[in-house]
Amino acid sequence: MCKTAVVTGAASGLGFELSLLLAKDHYNLILIDLDTASLELAKCEILKCASPTITLIEQNLSVPQAAEKVYHEIKDIPIDVLINNAGFGLFGKFYKTDWEREMEMLQLHVITTTHLTKLILKGMLKRNCGKILNMSSLAAFQPGPLMSIYYATKAYMLSFSQALSNELIGTGVTATVLCPGPTKTSFQQVVSEGCAKNKIGFNMACAKKVAMYGYNAMNKGKTVAIPGVFNKILAGLPRVLSRNRTTSIVRKIQEKNRKVEV
Repeated sequence: MCKTAVVTGAASGLGFELSLLLAKDHYNLILIDLDTASLELAKCEILKCASPTITLIEQNLSVPQAAEKVYHEIKDIPIDVLINNAGFGLFGKFYKTDWEREMEMLQLHVITTTHLTKLILKGMLKRNCGKILNMSSLAAFQPGPLMSIYYATKAYMLSFSQALSNELIGTGVTATVLCPGPTKTSFQQVVSEGCAKNKIGFNMACAKKVAMYGYNAMNKGKTVAIPGVFNKILAGLPRVLSRNRTTSIVRKIQEKNRKVEV
């Protein structure tokens, strides 16, 4: 029997690369994104390399009740893998940034992701089998001035996923959290909207390699996956330096890499 995987934010970037890996491993796919045209293009690209059954769901996951709407469409399908990849960033001082956009980020990164996990997890536990991969970030390991809410939501996802992984020991279900550093995806263009220039170049990872790293970690049941030796070192900095010092370093990096009037 073919297994089924759900991927959010599947139309591009890491979501697309993870979907492609799943398809090559003979998973049927349920791909979720708010961009229908890009979803169709992603489907076509995947079908060039594999022949899964692909279901496309157009859904804005940054609005209330989004998780319930998605689950209503898939509740009768046994889900073997859930990849919570959808997300976006916002750059700027907290008192200057758009609250409506920040509310959407909180809804997407925290509420929708957590609720969708809860809804799908119940079926996995009944079957004593399943894998969950949550997308966090290197940002999860320290506060992030000029991207304060993004960093905070990724810290939430790291903490939630680690706790969930521990709770699931012995159930046949695993939870993995992927914490990449800067990666060549459309995320950088979105988060830098309004900036004069996004200058991030150093330590920029390939999406295919990051996806493969996360996919392998998920299949092994690893709890926290940080791709790259340098990123592992950066993740450990708060254990060596004070929180205030680490926060100051992050701010200087943000100001240098995203040239803007702040």
